[in-house]
Amino acid sequence: MFDAIVVGARCAGSPTAMLLARAGFRVLLVDRAGFPSDTLSTHLIHQPGIAALARWGLLEQVVASGCPALEQVHYEVEDVRLTGCGRGVEGQRAAHAPRRHVLDAILLDGAIAAGVEFRERHTVTGLLRDESGRVVGVEGTHQGGRFSERASLVIGADGMRSRTADLCDASFTRRKPRLTCAYYAYWDDLPAGLELYERPGSWVAAVPTNDGATLVLTYFPQDRFDEVRVDLERAYHEQIRTTAPALFERMRGKRQVERLRGTGDQQNFFRQASGPGWALVGDAGHHKDSITARGISDAFLQVESLVRHIGDDMDHPLRLDEALAGYAAERDKALLGGFEATLSVAQLEVHQERLALLRAVCKDEELTTTYFDLVAGVGSFEALYTPRLMALL
Repeated sequence: MFDAIVVGARCAGSPTAMLLARAGFRVLLVDRAGFPSDTLSTHLIHQPGIAALARWGLLEQVVASGCPALEQVHYEVEDVRLTGCGRGVEGQRAAHAPRRHVLDAILLDGAIAAGVEFRERHTVTGLLRDESGRVVGVEGTHQGGRFSERASLVIGADGMRSRTADLCDASFTRRKPRLTCAYYAYWDDLPAGLELYERPGSWVAAVPTNDGATLVLTYFPQDRFDEVRVDLERAYHEQIRTTAPALFERMRGKRQVERLRGTGDQQNFFRQASGPGWALVGDAGHHKDSITARGISDAFLQVESLVRHIGDDMDHPLRLDEALAGYAAERDKALLGGFEATLSVAQLEVHQERLALLRAVCKDEELTTTYFDLVAGVGSFEALYTPRLMALL
């Protein structure tokens, strides 16, 4: 019998398993996929997530993979040009955007090195419950047949369409309509930093990643999904041309690496985070539009919160449930502001009030730094509204 079974081995599941194993627990980690493998992602890890990687002793491996440090952000919307970076977290001022087959492998290797038992290509199809209805394990299929394992705690880290969440009957506590559809491709030898471009109805980002490639992402309103996918290549290039013309010019003559990828299914929700014998972490319990690229950093925040709340209570069901409830409350409080801010950005509207704010911010280096802290998910927007800003508005 295991202390914990973690379902899903990517950027929420592997570090959860790793930190639990480092705390002395016996942990089983399963995933239906084989590794290393890719998954849809904006790739970007903001400074809070980078600080977590440093605490876990894994940042050096991300850097050694050849993933460049992103030390400045360039943001353009109408006549506003903002360039700078935040103050950082725990000395980490740079962001990184590793390919997911790189990042997920580093996290998984960290879990295995901590003593986690990992089984790939194992699909969970059901939960084991005791006579009270408490979750006490999982069952499922793999290439050799069926499997069944028991544990004090089952943790779902299996993404936005979490099978574990469905099996746990985790209700949606907050749910909003989808707002954008997003498509991206990798470009070889494209000179770019971390760049963001916005206009009404459009968002474009350039993000350098591994192997000298740059990820160029485009966002469209959700109501254009059927139109865009009819001729995706044309829509993708036209969005870049009209929203980020200088970037488009730099892309001329460059080679697209791999096919276009993307999705029109960017859900926005909070789900019940825990129950008797189970918990959800990462996108399984909370997902929002990828336009602010908060997913990986927010997953790391949840991982550390969950493991901290569990403490030494794994063998005490009632105390464990209380600990999980504490994790759920902390998760919701920590992520609600970012959820609302992301949905505001994902409306793809350019309001005159925000333009006036940005015009004031770009006149002052300290305000610019504070603004980029907020972009990275550090602090709240109240910190921006200082007498210094008000004097410039």
